Amino acid sequence: MSTSLNAARRRADLDHLSSSAVDVLVVGGGVTGAGVALDAASRGLSVCLVEAHDLAFGTSRWSSKLVHGGLRYLARGEVGLAHESAVERGILMTRTAPHLVRALPQLVPLHGRAHDPVVMAGLRAGDALRRLAGTPSRVLPGPRRVPAAEALALVPGLRREGLRGGLLGFDGQLVDDARLVVALARTAAGFGARVVTRARVTSLSGRGAHVEDTLTGASLHVRARAVVNAAGVWAGDLVPDVRLRPSRGSHLVLSAGALGLSGTALTVPVPGARNRFALVLPQRDGRVYVGLTDEPVDGPIPDVPTVPRSDVDFLLSVASSVLERPLTAADVLGSFAGLRPLLDTGAGPSADLSRRHAVLTRDGVTTVVGGKLTTYRRMAADAVDATGLTAVRSRTARLPLVGAGRPTGPPHLAARYGAEGAAVASVGEVAWAVRHEGALTPDDVLDRRTRTGLVPADRAAAEPAVTAEVTAELAAQAPKRPER
Repeated sequence: MSTSLNAARRRADLDHLSSSAVDVLVVGGGVTGAGVALDAASRGLSVCLVEAHDLAFGTSRWSSKLVHGGLRYLARGEVGLAHESAVERGILMTRTAPHLVRALPQLVPLHGRAHDPVVMAGLRAGDALRRLAGTPSRVLPGPRRVPAAEALALVPGLRREGLRGGLLGFDGQLVDDARLVVALARTAAGFGARVVTRARVTSLSGRGAHVEDTLTGASLHVRARAVVNAAGVWAGDLVPDVRLRPSRGSHLVLSAGALGLSGTALTVPVPGARNRFALVLPQRDGRVYVGLTDEPVDGPIPDVPTVPRSDVDFLLSVASSVLERPLTAADVLGSFAGLRPLLDTGAGPSADLSRRHAVLTRDGVTTVVGGKLTTYRRMAADAVDATGLTAVRSRTARLPLVGAGRPTGPPHLAARYGAEGAAVASVGEVAWAVRHEGALTPDDVLDRRTRTGLVPADRAAAEPAVTAEVTAELAAQAPKRPER
């Protein structure tokens, strides 16, 4: 079956669902929901995924774009979680999505007095996890100490005064988190999964859901043998017994030239805090993401979180502590924040809550919450196992996603689309998004397929042309009226 998602396929899937039941209904089109849909479909189950907005609309597109090896969890004594992260990172980098994940060099700059042996011990422990996970050093090199001259060559914008060198390690970096979600959804569609966006669940039970098509206002009841709630921070709205404590992770978007960065990221110790770091992450498009915070969020969950001025000031201050030129608010080109769907396990700050995922069954509905982007595949496999519908084991550890293989086409497209780069070049990114990636609006293209929207000025400049092209593409897919 084709992996293409588009308006025509969406209409056909809705027509089918109005009269036929599925084995598994998945609610939520983020990395977890798309992962569940792929896991279930690849085991031979019939699957429908419904998403109230667009693929990767929520937290999945607001990450640091990192595929972590679990070093942070190791420092907190969560050895099992750290090992799981290292294993899943290796699977993404070597088997399932090597076209979407690259090795990212990360430098810990050493200024003045520092606990160099402690930090290096942590990097070496992380490298031991890499070896245990079976990820070869050609994919992720081991850590080493570098002298001041090499540190400046890697990151020319470093503050020179008091610089004694740096500690260089490597981790995985996604070219784009939203693109990973789209690849998962399309790969699931290739196994027959029905992926329907703009379909809001209004009520949910263990045997299905009432769904509203927000494009037409029509409603239908989707019948299923099992239901998986993968709605992230909104999971508790569907299953009230699931209690979450959302945590905000804010990021700033800056220019690499303004910071004096090239291709090496910075891991910056937060002054006065133990085992807490800020990240300065260069991107392929010349932008830099500076993150991230870990602040509790109370009250209603917004569709699109905003970054408060306190987070902006904090991130600029920490990043400036190691740079030659202090950063100011004028350097900020954009900002974004994601809300982590952390399970409420009691008192204490959200930063101390475990990132281990949980699979819960309430009133016949399987809810999967917690976790993190790196371990989405394990979360998905556990959720499908919990439905009890199949004895077939998960296949996704060795299942390449759409686009895996030898990259083709122009370098900038090959880096984002892998083996489909040449095909994308032949039609253009906007047309490709509408014809094959399920984009139904200009916002889908600007904010989730291309990520132009991360910088408001870039979004405003591109919006008229993108809107015109999306409108034309959708018109070409619209049902033809019969001739009189």
